[in-house]
Amino acid sequence: MLLQVSTAFVHDTKKGLIAKKPFGMGETLDGSKISYLDINMEKKIIEERLKALQMQKATEIETTRAMKDLGIERAMLHGWPNTYVFTKAIGEMLLENFEKAKIVIIRPTIVTSTYKESFPGWIEGVRTMDSIFVAYGKGKLKFFAGDPNSTPDMIPGDMVVNCMLAAIAIHSNHHQHNLFIYHIGSSRRNPVKYAKVKSLMQRYLTENPLLDSRGRPIKVAQLTILSTMASFHNYIAIHYLPFLQILKLANMIFCNLFGSIYANARRRLSTTMRLTELYKPYLFSQGVFDDMNTENLRRMIKESNTKVMLNFDPKCIQWDEYFVNTHFKGLTKYVLK
Repeated sequence: MLLQVSTAFVHDTKKGLIAKKPFGMGETLDGSKISYLDINMEKKIIEERLKALQMQKATEIETTRAMKDLGIERAMLHGWPNTYVFTKAIGEMLLENFEKAKIVIIRPTIVTSTYKESFPGWIEGVRTMDSIFVAYGKGKLKFFAGDPNSTPDMIPGDMVVNCMLAAIAIHSNHHQHNLFIYHIGSSRRNPVKYAKVKSLMQRYLTENPLLDSRGRPIKVAQLTILSTMASFHNYIAIHYLPFLQILKLANMIFCNLFGSIYANARRRLSTTMRLTELYKPYLFSQGVFDDMNTENLRRMIKESNTKVMLNFDPKCIQWDEYFVNTHFKGLTKYVLK
């Protein structure tokens, strides 16, 4: 048996019920500029770009930046929004090489800190949308994009692990060589709106502010949410670009007197735009992941004689309680310590 952990976002997530269909070799998404994904060609392009950077004696930072840009460029060319989901899709395609094996694909949505096991709130590193929490809490984010009515599908990490263990327990006793795909998320059984997450984040950081480098609490302002990408870019054009142009001119006239202010303003705007582009597919998604297979897996594990309780049912999550008293606390305790 072969179990692969992929992501639910390998398919288009814009609207409607998102089916748990497998990928065929070379398949691309709707809107791609190339109809066939040649994995060997992608490897060759990566190797050639890396070799060219080495010949140019690019620094490690320059190389990292260039390779990240290349990854996003190649992903978008084939219809995926970023390198992460692009490479996950490629990973699923390569499973065709194991046609005689029993294959299980676990597709989690946005993985957050643990719900209960082995203890609540554990998380390692800043993951996906937690970058928004950190940037906002540190005062680097004043406005952001996203549909308040969208459903940023999230699932605690321990529920993902429990789903994996349940799949292993059930399928290790089956002998047919089939492909099984499990979406593990919350959008169908216990959805939470983007507006709710934003409100809870603001409430938590107001009551529990992060500290700056001098140990002083960082006061967060009201976070402005722009509900379309057009309004997001218009907001920047009206409220930020003129200010940056004036600041740049003043800095030139006064011999770099406002250099640090100008650099900080540019950095904040760059952070906002980078995070928005990176998480745009999740912040405007109206999709709901088909988790019927996962529901059947829950039923089978309950009916089995296993002595271990494996909870991966998102219906038990009280989102207000979870975000304020578990997830955000875990972020500040284990990641931002």
